[in-house]
Amino acid sequence: MNTQRAATLQWGLMISTFCLSHVPALLTLDIPGYEGDKAGHLLAYATLMLWFAQLYRAGARRVLIAIAFVIMGIALEFVQLVEGTRTFDYFDMAANSFGVLLAYVAAPPRLPNFLRAVESMIGRLRQKRA
Repeated sequence: MNTQRAATLQWGLMISTFCLSHVPALLTLDIPGYEGDKAGHLLAYATLMLWFAQLYRAGARRVLIAIAFVIMGIALEFVQLVEGTRTFDYFDMAANSFGVLLAYVAAPPRLPNFLRAVESMIGRLRQKRA
């Protein structure tokens, strides 16, 4: 994937996470026994970490990114406490952190680098057209 597109997408993911952390919950699930939006927190932070893990493969850098996302998730919960637009919740912090951990563990080389696979498919398509 070209560097410009990758950077645009990574900043788009970051901005989306910040924005969704500050607006009232847009979607709630009406499932008996399910309280809150923990699955959304886990999915958002797993997506962030998995995206960045595709781009930054060096071990030390990836560890720093994971730590930064965990800190970001905790910090945004405290911002919510001050703002009052969302509910401060320690379980949200845990869901954010667990999402980062899951993606860190699943990231390449354990799972394929899907960005490289997409790049490869696009390259083959371009060659067929030429």
